Amino acid sequence: MVALALQLDSPRRLPKRVSDRPQDWLGSTPLLDLDDSKLRLKARALVQLCRTDRDKALAVYRFVKRMPYTKRIKLHYPTARDVLEARGGDGDDKATLLIALMRSVGIPARLRYMEMRGEMLRGLIPRATPAARPLAEFWLGHWVRTDTYIFDAEYVAAALERLKANGWACGWGIHINAQLLWDGKNDAFLGGVPTDQDPMLTRLLCVVSDPLELVAASLRANGMRYRRSLRALQWNMLAPTMMQAIRELRAGSRFY
Repeated sequence: MVALALQLDSPRRLPKRVSDRPQDWLGSTPLLDLDDSKLRLKARALVQLCRTDRDKALAVYRFVKRMPYTKRIKLHYPTARDVLEARGGDGDDKATLLIALMRSVGIPARLRYMEMRGEMLRGLIPRATPAARPLAEFWLGHWVRTDTYIFDAEYVAAALERLKANGWACGWGIHINAQLLWDGKNDAFLGGVPTDQDPMLTRLLCVVSDPLELVAASLRANGMRYRRSLRALQWNMLAPTMMQAIRELRAGSRFY
């Protein structure tokens, strides 16, 4: 998840035509460094015993989901290789690695960014700030979506424990009825319901290959010159608060 550094005044979609052809979602981008040797080796190792595309997708998904959800101050968007070496990250970071690994094993993959109401971030930040949530979509005969890769299992268990204790329906990025795992066949959402029924998700922002493309689309829609680091720098203002909240959540859980 990332905060919306630039608020769009109207509810229109960002001006980007979206192709549903799977072959259009297999290439490299500045963040999806598919030619990187370490990334290719990791992808190969993850799927070496897999027989079907579903098996491959699940192997990649499970690897990324297990990586700890963390927040750190950053001056630019990390590449997939950067996230792999960091062994953890926030929603954008893990999305970057997930899409890169999926494409590396031949599975078309993309991100559908949705605007999320600030209430979903209670416990992580002190005020209700709308945020962009990256839903990952994979082509397995049809497009299948999930955002359950964002949080590792230990974080989810701790968040659910705290939600129940506070009597909250949502907070720390998840809903009390969140679907916790993706099965490789059906959609699965941290909001607990499909995105078109989720009251915490307000609108589609765009469908892109990586987080950097969302930044570019946002700035173009607002008639502003594109700058790679702008969005990350603005979100850094809340990073220390989030880092402390994540540490306290993990430290206070009986699951640790």
